[in-house]
Amino acid sequence: MSALLDTLRAAVGPTHVLAEGDLAAWELDWRKRYRGRALAVVRPGSTAEVAAVVRTCAAHGASLVPQGGNTGLVGGGVPDASGSQILLSLTRLNRVRSIDAANLAMTVEAGCVLQAVQEAAAAQGLLLPLSLAAEGSCTIGGNLATNAGGTQVLRYGNARDLCLGLEVVTAAGEVWEGLSGLRKDNTGYDLRDLFIGSEGTLGVITAATLRLYPQPAARSTALAACASLDDCVALLQLAQARLGAGLTGFEVMNAFSLSLVAKHFPALRQPLSPGPWTVLLEQSDTENEAHARSLFEGLLEAALEAGTITDAAVAESLQQSHELWHLRESIPLAQAEEGLNIKHDIALPVSAIPSFVASTDAALMRAFPGVRLVDFGHLGDGNLHYNVQAPEGHCAAGFLSEREAAVNALVYDAVQAHGGSFSAEHGIGALKREELARRKSPVALGLMRAIKQALDPEGVMNPHRLL
Repeated sequence: MSALLDTLRAAVGPTHVLAEGDLAAWELDWRKRYRGRALAVVRPGSTAEVAAVVRTCAAHGASLVPQGGNTGLVGGGVPDASGSQILLSLTRLNRVRSIDAANLAMTVEAGCVLQAVQEAAAAQGLLLPLSLAAEGSCTIGGNLATNAGGTQVLRYGNARDLCLGLEVVTAAGEVWEGLSGLRKDNTGYDLRDLFIGSEGTLGVITAATLRLYPQPAARSTALAACASLDDCVALLQLAQARLGAGLTGFEVMNAFSLSLVAKHFPALRQPLSPGPWTVLLEQSDTENEAHARSLFEGLLEAALEAGTITDAAVAESLQQSHELWHLRESIPLAQAEEGLNIKHDIALPVSAIPSFVASTDAALMRAFPGVRLVDFGHLGDGNLHYNVQAPEGHCAAGFLSEREAAVNALVYDAVQAHGGSFSAEHGIGALKREELARRKSPVALGLMRAIKQALDPEGVMNPHRLL
């Protein structure tokens, strides 16, 4: 493989081909479930260099694994254990190429950190609404490769909905330049949508043109306590009826998830008394603070009168709004402090969620007495993070290794019975590849394999992921 490495050094510069030393930052996934071994980490600095790397790997029969911020949750962005794969790190492709305020669009490279792109848009008085807990380290290329969701899908859609065009290096090392900022372009197959969500298995996203929005004139954020999930769904319907497109966030958290936050992060203030369910809701207003507050307070008063909520706390400042969101975003961190857990990123029709949770909670309790259920997520778009923590006092790692398959089968069977999906926003990667093979229809799998064969016939791009 020395010839391969020499050619790669010539393509991107010797300092950007790392073949020795500690490569754990690239070889270990965020959840620490997958640890591979790369032949080398290669860090190109331009689209032309990415294309040269791909051509070189194809010529030497070496597969490659594209990686952005390495914040993925399904093991799709780290190498396997063979020591023969090239880890293609895109973090040096970190330039904002242009912002077109009149077209409400910006073009950025794949290695740009999401938060930096948000800030670049905000500096022009514009909004990039994609927002994730990992936004300080995840990158745009990874967001698009996994079709990331986040907290504002209810109003603005997934990453796919926020992308107007792409630049992609194909498995043959050619560059497809599709960075148009057009809203309408019916000129054949939508190649953009082929690559979004493909998890690096069809090509390497090197840049994207993103859809922007005007900054809202005002935002209102509140916590509301609900006695049941049915009440949470009723509150969602009321909020949609009263706020319309102004409703930009609707998150739900069960009592145990917030108790973990209180246990592991006691400095975080929780303004409502513990209850069965807590909703975090946010609206954006195009008029002014007074109008926003009037709408929001009217909604909460109506919900209190109807008995849909039992209590509420409205943020009085931007700082308090951040504190409410920090509670929600601290749940995954609190889970990690509590110990390894069995994670499920599922999507269901909103109307089916109360029935699913009630029946599946009960089934898990019967099958695995003492398990603790961490239910939270984006109720507004039907995406729950339905996680199972080991019983109190049990070895978390042992429970994960011994019970994960059985727990997954129970949960995913219930999801399927309720008309849902076992993967809402995290993707498939290595973790859910076999689940996809079991649960996707043969026709759908056949079409996916045909696309993979057509675009990557030699299997260069991120093999053994997704399919």
